[in-house]
Amino acid sequence: MDKLVIIPTYNEKENVEKIIRKVMSLEGSFHILIVDDGSPDGTADIVRDLQQEFPESLHLVCRSGKLGLGTAYIFGFKWALQNDYAFIFEMDADFSHNPEDLVRLHHACAHEGADLAIGSRYVKGGKLVNWPFDRKLISKGGAIYTRLITWMPVQDPTAGFICYRKKVLEQIPLDQVQFVGYAFQVEMKYRAWKAGFTIKEVPITFTDRTEGVSKMSTGIVKEAMLGVWKMRKF
Repeated sequence: MDKLVIIPTYNEKENVEKIIRKVMSLEGSFHILIVDDGSPDGTADIVRDLQQEFPESLHLVCRSGKLGLGTAYIFGFKWALQNDYAFIFEMDADFSHNPEDLVRLHHACAHEGADLAIGSRYVKGGKLVNWPFDRKLISKGGAIYTRLITWMPVQDPTAGFICYRKKVLEQIPLDQVQFVGYAFQVEMKYRAWKAGFTIKEVPITFTDRTEGVSKMSTGIVKEAMLGVWKMRKF
């Protein structure tokens, strides 16, 4: 087994079948792990039905309630390592990340020397689509703020579209990762950078969701702003 895409879900019935079918249509035999946090809208039931069609490549884990994005990915990382996947991806369910870019992220790690490939909005060629000006300002400002405090040379530190080589997740102490929201994304990159792994940013077009409801909250933003100061002590 080679490539696993981890997709956390909560109330994604409008998107989950479409995103699964798109990933399964890609060249390169991607597998998918859906980590569903007890979606009351029936997201997990849709995935179960699709497992009849993709019995070897579509996996589902159901958790009891909203436990946070970071814990969903940590669970998925451990599951991927236990099942010996060589390349492990993070991706949203809402098509804000274009599934076709999975191929480009994999290529960066498999053929261009990256240990960690980031789908980046803020390198040359990266774009934001359908975002209001105030959200763009907060996101871009947060990226600059994070770089100033951590000194990490990553233009899009809160990005959630990522390919990891297996060895990166094996070396990062996953049980010590502290944050669960957007600060989780910064922390994982920071730990990888501090461990000496090679990070490459791949330009992507990030499109705001058209179906379902955003999971962004003020608490998540606050965690990220305060969390970067704590990371310098790692």
